[in-house]
Amino acid sequence: MPRGRYSLHDPHDHRPLGEEHFHCAPGPSGWRYVSQTTTPSGDHAGSVDLALDDLGRPIRLELHAASWQVRGAALDGVTWVRTDPTGVHATEGNVRAHAFTGTSPAFLVALSRLLRLTPASPATRVRLVCFTDPVLAPRTLDQSWSLVKSEAHATDNGPLTVDEYQVNDLDTGEQHQVHIAGDVVLSAPGIELEDLETPPSAFPTDPPEPTDPAPTDS
Repeated sequence: MPRGRYSLHDPHDHRPLGEEHFHCAPGPSGWRYVSQTTTPSGDHAGSVDLALDDLGRPIRLELHAASWQVRGAALDGVTWVRTDPTGVHATEGNVRAHAFTGTSPAFLVALSRLLRLTPASPATRVRLVCFTDPVLAPRTLDQSWSLVKSEAHATDNGPLTVDEYQVNDLDTGEQHQVHIAGDVVLSAPGIELEDLETPPSAFPTDPPEPTDPAPTDS
């Protein structure tokens, strides 16, 4: 069970945003990631609880930040309920999208698991619902993902395969790289792995064939 700490910063001006203390593990029916986030001063900022099924689809998402809460899952695309700080009002949302995303590194691992790209795969377009900090406001965005290369690196615990992804924001044209090993993000815009107590977990080598949970309109 990988357990560690990410540092988070603004990908544009590199302003520190805090840290995310996490643990995650694959299981018989998928993968689960749980974390607590803190501010740069060390105060509690929120939490993430994400569970995937064996196809990589989000079967449960629960986010907390600044007294706001979001609960969501893959249902007719993706569906969520966002609750305001008073706890009195709630708004529901549904988009024909493939998955959720946000600040947490968990979303990058989850999307790589959903897509299951190979270096020979063409760039794959995905529609995502992003929950933006600090109030978890939802917005829909489109990205394309491609797996540039997979390289095995020797470690004290045996070979570690690192996948390098090219991610394009189809709305802005911005491009960036994401490096993932197993179920741990090594680096990505705004994310640095600072501490890892145990090696990343490896997903099954022969997973079920993925399906498209929510085809988007062209």
